Amino acid sequence: MNRLQSCAVRDRTGEIRYVLERKAVKNINLRVRRDGTVYVSAAPSVPEERINSFVCSNASFIRKAREKFSRRASESSAPKRYVSGETFYLAGRALRLKVEKGRKNSVTSDGVYILLQAREPGDSDSRRRLVEKYLEKQYRELFAGVLKEAYPVFAKYGVPFPVLRLRKMKTKWGTCLPKKGIITLNTLLARLPRNCIEYVTVHELCHFIYANHSRQFYALLTAIQPDWRQRKKLLEESVPLTSDG
Repeated sequence: MNRLQSCAVRDRTGEIRYVLERKAVKNINLRVRRDGTVYVSAAPSVPEERINSFVCSNASFIRKAREKFSRRASESSAPKRYVSGETFYLAGRALRLKVEKGRKNSVTSDGVYILLQAREPGDSDSRRRLVEKYLEKQYRELFAGVLKEAYPVFAKYGVPFPVLRLRKMKTKWGTCLPKKGIITLNTLLARLPRNCIEYVTVHELCHFIYANHSRQFYALLTAIQPDWRQRKKLLEESVPLTSDG
């Protein structure tokens, strides 16, 4: 049976707290979760001194990972002012906003910048509406494209093409109503790499065949998307669901 315990080790930079799980693994594994928690797994036979040494040897990695997640959380929670220099994310790409005065209102992107040309660049409400409308359109196209690519294998099971809904959610990346043929995806997914969006989409489509998280469900998920565990791990280590950004 797996055992979780809270541990701490001290190196020259200070104390490092971590959660240790004892389970049947070949190597000592270390992950830094998006909330800054350090998670370590090791076999029951591995001495705690060896684990502590391993954690200390990864102190630099832990610090940098925590700084990265803290920076992302700060960016996500800070209210947007829709001014030049702010960052928005689309399919895992960071896009910088550039605001310019133009003859007419328009929003475009070259893959590096989101270029907002506004007749009244000083009107903050107008900037917000223009950028939000543009991003909503990009989200819709992105998610609809992923769903269209993922669907054909499910058509063989008699699953009807679902209605796609988008909504910002605080606790779930996606939900579905198989009887009504509806899939709802969290708009926060748009910030993440496409393979994360694909994972959530396929996961919800699998629920059209198996409503619960049974062995049959995971067997189907694995058959359709063999690397779903890696995608799920990336998803879990990304943007916090409680973000208001």
